[in-house]
Amino acid sequence: MTNQPKAPLTYRDAGVDIDAGDALVDRIKPLAARTMRPGVLAGIGGFGGLFEVPKTFKEPVLVSGTDGVGTKLRLAFDWNRHDTVGIDLVAMSVNDILVQGAEPLFFLDYFGCGKLSVDTAAAVVGGIAKGCELSGCALIGGETAEMPGMYPDGEYDLAGFAVGAVEKSKIIDGKSIKAGDVVLGLASSGAHSNGYSLLRKILERANAKPDDDFHGQKMVDVVMAPTRIYVKQVLAALAKHGAAIKGLAHITGGGLLDNVPRILQDGLAAKLHRDAWEMPKLFQWLQEQGGVEDTEMYRVFNCGIGMVLVVDPAQADAIAATLREQGETVSKLGEIVPQEAGMAQTFVV
Repeated sequence: MTNQPKAPLTYRDAGVDIDAGDALVDRIKPLAARTMRPGVLAGIGGFGGLFEVPKTFKEPVLVSGTDGVGTKLRLAFDWNRHDTVGIDLVAMSVNDILVQGAEPLFFLDYFGCGKLSVDTAAAVVGGIAKGCELSGCALIGGETAEMPGMYPDGEYDLAGFAVGAVEKSKIIDGKSIKAGDVVLGLASSGAHSNGYSLLRKILERANAKPDDDFHGQKMVDVVMAPTRIYVKQVLAALAKHGAAIKGLAHITGGGLLDNVPRILQDGLAAKLHRDAWEMPKLFQWLQEQGGVEDTEMYRVFNCGIGMVLVVDPAQADAIAATLREQGETVSKLGEIVPQEAGMAQTFVV
């Protein structure tokens, strides 16, 4: 008995389409080109991105951050909304490195999927490029991985990596914060990219649909609103007010209660006043539909505050005015107080 010759296999037969990958690179290049800034020596297409730290820095310290988008992606799949999660991806990392005073310099992304849809991937990367434009950093590289059998059709995963720089003498570490300092809050654009496991559970309980009306907007537009990027506005305030801005906290996973303590020294606490800002309608609805207790809300969601600043009380009004000039909605949330025995490091009264 002779063996019959078998048809030759190709990578496409195994589920990987090299031509689709090449087509995506062609679609990405003009998007990335719009994000270029001084310092980029080599960007998309090479084995590695090259970036020269600007000579305006005298003692540059590099600050890096990495993050994803979390289960907000589940809604992107289910509701077919792919053009905003790229902004979320950039925002999560650049807002994180901003809190140490860093100017974002460049960004890299990772996109993993089972079967590559060029249109979907291009929509996602278009959002990444938009986020880089908003934060002033260059999209200089990334990785698109098509891995058959690893993800269901139509689904993908994202990761992002940002690198920034700050003068060594201007690193913000919260060590100068003291009792009596003022806590300012910058408004969020929605739920950003945190708490979506609970948010999706509440949507399911409420039987909410993407096209439902929510105070004159579609539910999908409210729930999928991209994370606000605070980089240019906060850097402008830092340039003008310097050391009077003593600490910054990006309100991500852990909400207000777990993120603000990350910049406080032992023996200090942040006392926030619940009437200092109005909780946006989305969070009011989530709390009502989910029966979520106040403490859980403040620990899971940003509740309308996406960035917190701890500032010198003598310059609090001036700093708030500068941020408002930059387009931010600013609230005076509370103050820093001595931490008494049994007191949480951040609490709302």
